[in-house]
Amino acid sequence: MNFDIDKIREKFPILSRKVGGKDLIYLDNTATSQTPAEVVNDIRFMYEHNKANVHRGVHTLSQEATDRQEHTRRRVQGWLNASSFEEIIFTRGTTESINLVASSFGDRFKDGDEIILSVMEHHANIVPWQLLQRHKDIRIRVIDINDRGELDLDQYRSLFNDRTVMASFTHISNVLGTVNPVKEMTEIAHSHGVPVLVDGAQATPHLHPDVQEIGCDFYAFSSHKMYGPAGVGILYGRKDLLESMPPYQGGGEMIKHVSFSGTTFADLPFKFEAGTPDFIDIAAFDKAFDFIEEVGIEEIERHEKELLDYTTRRLLEIPGIKIYGTAPRKAAVISFNIGEAHNYDVGFLLDKMGVAVRTGHHCAQPLMELLGVPGTVRASFAVYNTFDEADRFIEAIKRITPMLM
Repeated sequence: MNFDIDKIREKFPILSRKVGGKDLIYLDNTATSQTPAEVVNDIRFMYEHNKANVHRGVHTLSQEATDRQEHTRRRVQGWLNASSFEEIIFTRGTTESINLVASSFGDRFKDGDEIILSVMEHHANIVPWQLLQRHKDIRIRVIDINDRGELDLDQYRSLFNDRTVMASFTHISNVLGTVNPVKEMTEIAHSHGVPVLVDGAQATPHLHPDVQEIGCDFYAFSSHKMYGPAGVGILYGRKDLLESMPPYQGGGEMIKHVSFSGTTFADLPFKFEAGTPDFIDIAAFDKAFDFIEEVGIEEIERHEKELLDYTTRRLLEIPGIKIYGTAPRKAAVISFNIGEAHNYDVGFLLDKMGVAVRTGHHCAQPLMELLGVPGTVRASFAVYNTFDEADRFIEAIKRITPMLM
């Protein structure tokens, strides 16, 4: 389709609602994007016509539901350019995907081993590795950032040694918007024989990752941040690594044979998909890919970049504004504070004007400690946001600034 913002917005009924008597301006897309009507309608259709447990029955409904789920798996495989559908694991979200790797792949780590993370990581890529420390005497080493919010690659190179067993880092910072050079970082890690996990939760809504080009060993992301249903996550893992890993959870579906004398496990990808999956939302995720491809990921990236540049320029015209994250390559995220005003106060006042932003530490407290602030206000854009909304957001900031300074 030609890029038509009005037609795009028509697909999202929530954007027409009012908050506090004001037209909603939704700028909390980094936390979760809104969902187009075709995805919602597909969920309803599945509940009304195709609801049956997958991979469990020979009857028509079960076969239909199974086909829909497995179609989405192959859609994700194509989207990521994975080598096989067996490398695509369904989880409940990026958080569970990372926990799966930390628990299962981390089972092989030994006392004294080291893991490299970055200071800009979401808690979901910090805490699972810390939980592993309860059972393994492993050390976490941390990559710092420069004043623009870019990772220090020289320091990153220096962190590798013969005890390094894993590098795990975000593709795009959920606070700074920095797009990290994940391909180069993966190549550096692989030159030391170290596997890599990339947290792609913030990348997949804005760009089109190719796991073979990046070269990473694991890649994790969530449906709800890319116009899809909540509660669906993806873990890509190299087949040879996944085959070598023990199951993350036990239960139905992930087994070949169970007896009290022992159990054998199913082949990939089902070995890591214990229990009944959210097969309806997984199926509907396919419609989110339809939406993204209809608009075009390049068009989405272009539109968001124009909104980012325009809003950043106008924000910096307002006295007292400080923006965190000024890397030349960044996604459509602006984290900022107004003077010494508390970020919650800013967010509260903006909400009264119909503007939805995120406030707080954004599940990135180590980064906030480095920045020397308790939190920030975060405005983030999606394909359906407009320049008129950006203008109204700026005017709202101008109105509240004198109240807080």
